[in-house]
Amino acid sequence: MSKRDYYEILGLSKNASAEEIKKAYRQKALKYHPDKNQGDETAESKFKEAAEAYEVLGNPEKKSRYDQFGHAGMGNNFGQGGFGGGMSMEDIFSQFGDIFGGAFGGGFGRSGFGRTSRKVNRGTNLRVKVKLTLKEILTGVEKKIKVNKYVPCDSCKGTGAKDGGAFSTCNTCNGMGQVTRVTNTFLGQMQTTSTCPQCGGEGKTITDKCSSCYGNGIKKGEEVISINIPAGVAEGMQLSLSGKGNAAARGGIPGDLIVMVEEVPHEKLIRDGSNLLYEHYISFPQAVLGTSIDVPTLEGKARIKIEPGTQAGKVLRLKGKGLPGVNAYGRGDLLVNVNIWTPQKVSGEEKDILESLDDSENFKPNPKKSDKSFFERMKEVFH
Repeated sequence: MSKRDYYEILGLSKNASAEEIKKAYRQKALKYHPDKNQGDETAESKFKEAAEAYEVLGNPEKKSRYDQFGHAGMGNNFGQGGFGGGMSMEDIFSQFGDIFGGAFGGGFGRSGFGRTSRKVNRGTNLRVKVKLTLKEILTGVEKKIKVNKYVPCDSCKGTGAKDGGAFSTCNTCNGMGQVTRVTNTFLGQMQTTSTCPQCGGEGKTITDKCSSCYGNGIKKGEEVISINIPAGVAEGMQLSLSGKGNAAARGGIPGDLIVMVEEVPHEKLIRDGSNLLYEHYISFPQAVLGTSIDVPTLEGKARIKIEPGTQAGKVLRLKGKGLPGVNAYGRGDLLVNVNIWTPQKVSGEEKDILESLDDSENFKPNPKKSDKSFFERMKEVFH
């Protein structure tokens, strides 16, 4: 099932500003908030769908990739799990809770998910480059890469506590993750809320820290990650794999893995968007008499015919022998530019033959009025 357009989900046009995107998401989120629609699975689905749209459109980098490549530029189209489908309600509230402001009784949590402002640790994102040949880009490919990153501590299973042991409620904030202070001013009492300095906003403290990770719940390690790269990607395109970045401290939300595509140049073909370009030289006699030549393609060789009387600069088009587009049907073409090789040295006998040919009317330049100009031919090729 194909995903809905993120702009359509939020009811926006593609030129919407960052403030308009945030406002539209808040309206959708409040409309379908679980506290207002308890037991309504459709509303919950729409709530998550709006969160997924905002997670992309509210991030300038991800929005840019989405505007250029659509869903194919997002991690959830590569079998790695997306934001809306891969994160729980707790994740959504921890990420975007501030957007709800004072709605729903002054909290932004959902019934049953806690109405506190406890801090949720987030892992950092990682960036890697993946080199792809044009043949791999033609069909799409699965790549397995080894990534050095922070992983959950195996000794404490990522909790930070020795033997996965006990935690105690923070005495300073009583498990709320925040502390409230009331100060007297000449305007009256002023109440301020800040992150608890004792527990760092987590609402709990470790009774006995893990000796392997020193209570962090993470340590240096490596992971082999499988990346499903679709056909038609291009140099510089970025793919986002949700949750495949650095692990977060003490069981928090892991970061993302940003994969940048790097093309390996082909030894004979040049990429131009979805088209491929190839230049082939023929001899003067072949141009006059015609011939057949073998042209390299990404799927093997193709034999094409050169008509007698072919002029230098003639472009032959092999339909459908180019590359597919990420968000398009079909494939581009292979454009073969035919050039005529001019020898730099000739023997005396060859010189006599050429001079005798030069006296013939057939070998004197005499383009017909009906022949298309160079510029007309180029317009046909590239438009």
